Amino acid sequence: MLKSIRENEQRALSLGYNVDHYKLLAFVLSATLAGLAGATKAIAFGLATLTDVGWQMSGEVVLMTLLGGMGTLIGPAVGAAVIVAMQNYLSSLGSWVTIIMGCTFVVCVLLFRRGIVGEIEHRLGGKD
Repeated sequence: MLKSIRENEQRALSLGYNVDHYKLLAFVLSATLAGLAGATKAIAFGLATLTDVGWQMSGEVVLMTLLGGMGTLIGPAVGAAVIVAMQNYLSSLGSWVTIIMGCTFVVCVLLFRRGIVGEIEHRLGGKD
């Protein structure tokens, strides 16, 4: 249902679906999962710092999602693994890591529209 709303909201509305209800449900579900993830991180590390709520962190989450694949379940986890591995591997470069991540974001948006997992699924399964 959410995919149909994303593709053509007016059509879903004309078919009689309560679009606002589904949008609110998706928002509440995503906020719940984000809050659960933040609470789990705070419990695991024993603290929550201000760096966790900066705009860079939300940018990293968007990059992880785009790199892995937005329309897939496993895609964001794959994207997170790639970004964290890249940060750890390139940590000796200092602030250049941010520039490299930005370039990765641009390349991902231009070349890998479906993300890593989405491209693999498309090539193996023939999905659009």
